[in-house]
Amino acid sequence: MKRYLEDRIQSDLKRKVVILTGPRQVGKTYLSRQLARYFKNPIYLNWDVPQQRVVLQNQLWDHRHDFIIMDEIHKMKDWKKWLKGVTDAKSPETALLVTGSARMETFRQTGESLAGRYFSYTLHPISVKELCDHTMVSPHQAFDQILERGGFPEPCLEDSAELAQRWRMQYSQDLIREDILEFSRIHEINAMKLFVEILRDRVGSPLSLLSIGRDIGISSVTLAKYLDILEALFVVFTIHPWHSNIARSLSKAPKVYFYDQGLVRGDIGAKLENALGLMLRRHCDFQRDAKGVASSLHYIRTKDGAEIDFAVAENQALTHLIECKSSDQSPHASLAHFAKRFPTVKAIQLVANLRTPHISRGIHIQNLANYLAELSA
Repeated sequence: MKRYLEDRIQSDLKRKVVILTGPRQVGKTYLSRQLARYFKNPIYLNWDVPQQRVVLQNQLWDHRHDFIIMDEIHKMKDWKKWLKGVTDAKSPETALLVTGSARMETFRQTGESLAGRYFSYTLHPISVKELCDHTMVSPHQAFDQILERGGFPEPCLEDSAELAQRWRMQYSQDLIREDILEFSRIHEINAMKLFVEILRDRVGSPLSLLSIGRDIGISSVTLAKYLDILEALFVVFTIHPWHSNIARSLSKAPKVYFYDQGLVRGDIGAKLENALGLMLRRHCDFQRDAKGVASSLHYIRTKDGAEIDFAVAENQALTHLIECKSSDQSPHASLAHFAKRFPTVKAIQLVANLRTPHISRGIHIQNLANYLAELSA
């Protein structure tokens, strides 16, 4: 299937180096090879393949290649300094795509800067909009498929749910056993597995690392490090409460969500909220990466416990307040309260089982799947 970033990256490759990151097996290599079709003499080099690592380290590729794909080079010592040299020395006619399954800034920081030399993108799992475009199914059918199997291409497009579940079991084992060792020590793996299992039951709830640490006998400082690792590897992402003062926002408890929808445990409410959060995060990342809009995702929670699932901001100004429900069409009390407090911000209540959209008390009551099918990415 054609991924949603293909046209954007193809265009940007004519201008600068493109850095593409995202979860393992989300489709970065597939997208890279799809982009290679637009070039006459492409080459793919992966740092994890020993023979290709030698080629990368010594820059032994044929300089007649017009498209070079470099995968996982963030594992190279002083990779930014190395990439800066390659970028400055390459021919203007040579396109360069760098891909990786971890956030590049988390690996081996150096004093070198790539500022002004690249565009970056994050590739997300398949969304309702993308699945509708590819399969021509209805938004409701696409959303049900993603809820059941997740949005990673292989399980999402498998012929059976059983094959999808077998993929997920192997994926989870390999991710923790292999990728997390890039960041942590072998004796921490069991503790990390336990932490992931706990997070699977905490989706959508403010996260108290201090409380979890007391329960399992691990310090909150260590758990914070584990959470950073899981974010760096695109296993989970966190959102923080909205506040115009960014520092105050970051000091509050985050909420955690999984990139792989299939890892979410709990009731239908938690699964719906994770799916919505993931696709809103994808929308915000696309706005930032492809359009240069400073878009961010938050939640709102007051001291007395009033809460709204999601708040979208652009350029540090709220644009949308969003609440997710399974079937409740009555305006959510907290959403109605904040709709009055922020009259210029669009308040939306997304309902999974809703036939007729309407407006009540200033709140747009909309069908969840149809809304997701209309997002920008």
